[in-house]
Amino acid sequence: MAGFRALAREVRNPRNTIALRRTSLRKCLERFAPYGHRATWHHLCAVAGIAPDDRAPDPARLIAALTELEEARSVWLAYEASFADRRKREKHDGIRQPSALDDWHRNTWGGCDVVPCVSPTLYPAPRLAEVLRRVIAAMEAGPGASCPVCRQERLVWRFDLERCPSEGPVCTDCGIVVPVPVLTVAALAAARRRAFEGQRTERYAVV
Repeated sequence: MAGFRALAREVRNPRNTIALRRTSLRKCLERFAPYGHRATWHHLCAVAGIAPDDRAPDPARLIAALTELEEARSVWLAYEASFADRRKREKHDGIRQPSALDDWHRNTWGGCDVVPCVSPTLYPAPRLAEVLRRVIAAMEAGPGASCPVCRQERLVWRFDLERCPSEGPVCTDCGIVVPVPVLTVAALAAARRRAFEGQRTERYAVV
């Protein structure tokens, strides 16, 4: 199975058909997709000016989408290297108990679903690399009261396995499932309360 770099070369190879180059870009998302496969694809298409279902996009637009994905992957690889160095130092010092940062890293699938989105068409506006920088900084800074990406505080707890395989507080502005460790206990409680209030409102509306 080809790795990310080999697939990226196929995207850039002008001798390949445009269909193969597009397919190679989609396969890159099987190796690295911070928002999940579908939401990351929609984001890249929007940034590059590609219709998500366009089977023969402009090659230059494909490369623009790939460039953004590679930029974000570089941020993630640097974080993973830093994470590995930190864990080595901690283990050398006898610190074996995993932290919230360790748990979050363990669940990121090597760069996939780092900040999953509940909808493929609702995702943060900034570039992928910037979103990753903000989330990583928030994880390292400790719990806060707002979304680490857009700083909005209206979060609603959600669990919808069909649309997004992640339980947690969802930002109603940028659409990400916010990592639990970046939020205070009060912020998490508020997110659950809003979810309960929303369910109660829907139930009364049906009645």
